[in-house]
Amino acid sequence: MLFAVPKKGKYRVGFVASKKLGNAVKRARAKRRLRGLFLKMAPLLAEGEYVLVAKPPVLEVPFSELEKAFRRAVKRLNIGHLK
Repeated sequence: MLFAVPKKGKYRVGFVASKKLGNAVKRARAKRRLRGLFLKMAPLLAEGEYVLVAKPPVLEVPFSELEKAFRRAVKRLNIGHLK
């Protein structure tokens, strides 16, 4: 899940993983995957504040599927410069 607020001149990002996701190891892994995804996609995003919320599939799906879902969300929210 992605929340975004456009703000000129700054990037801020937060990663959230609740206890519903699992133990501390699973939550940390989910946040690492989201962080890697955000860092890969950051050059294509507009300036603003972002919150990425980890849902259970983030631990199971391949990284390429996460990237596709993130691209769809960015296009749907119109917050990036995607091709």
